[in-house]
Amino acid sequence: MARSKSSSKWLREHFNDEFVKRAQQEGWRSRAAFKLLEIQQRDKIIKPGMVVVDLGAAPGGWSQVARQLVGRKGKVIAVDLLPIEPIADVEIIQGDFLEDDCHQQLQQILQALDKPVDVIIADLAPNISGIKVADQARAMLLVESAFAFAQEVLTPGGHLLTKAFQGADFDNYMRQLRQHFGRVITRKPQASRARSRELYVLAMNFKG
Repeated sequence: MARSKSSSKWLREHFNDEFVKRAQQEGWRSRAAFKLLEIQQRDKIIKPGMVVVDLGAAPGGWSQVARQLVGRKGKVIAVDLLPIEPIADVEIIQGDFLEDDCHQQLQQILQALDKPVDVIIADLAPNISGIKVADQARAMLLVESAFAFAQEVLTPGGHLLTKAFQGADFDNYMRQLRQHFGRVITRKPQASRARSRELYVLAMNFKG
């Protein structure tokens, strides 16, 4: 089947992308690893010994970064609907974190650790329908669910990093975060394509 012009253009752009090339050279599973690396370099949110939960983790680029940062005494738990190839010393759950069974699996792992969650990272995005209003609503449902999960498990002083798309309900989301975190900022890493509406919301110092 012949590719459409738009898909052919995307493929050319993808394989010419400097971050795609660097990810392949450096062993990262996706170019998204560089988004977290840049935020980490600037804001130092992940430290050795921490417990990090990665929501929407597939294919695992952010979990790879987090695993290196937390070191041998830390723990990374990766969750996604899609299968994730094993990553050394990363606990992987395949399932929808919005569903009860997945939520229970995650809680069991956290209880067994007997350590609080220090950081939640959530590079979440819905399946795109092309209908902007519907896609924005789905995207905001995901980030608001990540926020609700953070309120449940995050230790006081912990951090939440989510992808978000500017549009309906974004300002309300930011207001909610500011009620529960000491500092809320946005980041647009270099690896985030300029034409994309995505940005990253970093909520720091959870008030508990």
